[in-house]
Amino acid sequence: MAWQWFYRLGSPRWFYENTGRWLPWLALVTFSLLALGLVWGLGFAPMDAKQGNSYRIIYIHVPVSFLALAGYYVMAINGAIGLIWKMKLADMVMKSAAPIGAALTFLALISGAIWGKPTWGTYWVWDARITSMLVLFFLYLGVIALQASFVNQQTAARASAILSLVGTVNIPIIYKSVDWWYTLHQPATLKLTSNSTIHPEMWYPLLVMIIAMYCFYALVLILFTRAEIVNRERQTQWVRALSGGQ
Repeated sequence: MAWQWFYRLGSPRWFYENTGRWLPWLALVTFSLLALGLVWGLGFAPMDAKQGNSYRIIYIHVPVSFLALAGYYVMAINGAIGLIWKMKLADMVMKSAAPIGAALTFLALISGAIWGKPTWGTYWVWDARITSMLVLFFLYLGVIALQASFVNQQTAARASAILSLVGTVNIPIIYKSVDWWYTLHQPATLKLTSNSTIHPEMWYPLLVMIIAMYCFYALVLILFTRAEIVNRERQTQWVRALSGGQ
């Protein structure tokens, strides 16, 4: 039964038809949480004792940084599934995740630079965390370039999957960079193994924004994947039926 469910999930048609029912509810939850988190964090969270109001960019920077890392795993895992089980849907998800991840990584770098100016006195330093995030951005771009470099979709998917899997070594480097090397970037504020160092009144709106951004990522990934499904399956009867048989 588990394998049947797994292969059903790998069906582009099953994915397209079922996600169509989820999208309105997911969009409602996503934009409600985004509105709540932004208003709460930017308008009502207390001022930081050292950084003043400049710290408020944390409500953008931290969630997009989390998604930049998590999104790479989404891309790499789907690449592995495509390599091992030859699932078309996994290849489509991998391709769809690359531009989303690149955009999130770029936003993380830009928001970090904006935060760095009042904190460090400069927009950019070749800090271990920042440099490894820049490498992540180039890895996403590499996957996008590979997808565009091959006419054959299977060859493109295979090359992209290999690069995605090789690039996963960079994720723990990004996460642990502030612990392994001397770095201007502050240590992790949110910790799984010990108490977080952020005040609860600042933490709650940040938590809302993190959840909202995960919902946003899921929403955009589903939309991109649905578009990719329609593009690749446009000659099938069920996709042609969507457009009235044209």
